[in-house]
Amino acid sequence: MTTITVHGIPGSPFLRSVEVALKEKGADYHLNAMAPDEHKGLEHLQRHPFGRIPAIEIDGFSLYETQAIIRYLDEAYPNPPLTPGNAAQRARMNQVIGIIECYFFPKAAAPIAFQRIIGPKLLGLPTDEAPIAEAMPMARVCFAELDRLLGDQPYFCGDKVSIADIMLAAQLDLLTETPEGAELIADTGLEPWLTRMLARPSFVATQPPEALRQAA
Repeated sequence: MTTITVHGIPGSPFLRSVEVALKEKGADYHLNAMAPDEHKGLEHLQRHPFGRIPAIEIDGFSLYETQAIIRYLDEAYPNPPLTPGNAAQRARMNQVIGIIECYFFPKAAAPIAFQRIIGPKLLGLPTDEAPIAEAMPMARVCFAELDRLLGDQPYFCGDKVSIADIMLAAQLDLLTETPEGAELIADTGLEPWLTRMLARPSFVATQPPEALRQAA
């Protein structure tokens, strides 16, 4: 019997992406729920030398980086597939993942979420409006481009959920409950798309901690 252990901090959209993929595959796993500062400790640094989350262990095989983990799971557990069979659709999926990792998360989502949710509500820090203002132009570009790429399709690669949908929905759930996120997603095709994604059993089963939901 395959033993899967996922290490991560509950509430992280990257951890949630991996958990959603596992739920979509119907794969049983154990979550090692880490404390907010535990990812910088020696034990976790032996799993992930860059001190990030998540990391996964499958029967002695260790892997880190969200995209690599989900792609591995998609090959190891092929049904239902999360990667399109069509070359153009695969390219679109990879393009959306690239936008998330290169632009959206580091330059838009992370600074807004930290200043609106994590810093003031969880760490007791005052909100600094300057990083939010600095992030908003990139956030607007990302939302506009992702809305354009989605178009009138149910999902980014057509009529079936892909890795891109999972990763983006995990990023947008709490973010769109902030004033900035609510403004950015309003009246776009991303709004009904996100509703569809969050209604999936895999997302319902991987809700972020209520403290984070309340903070948002």
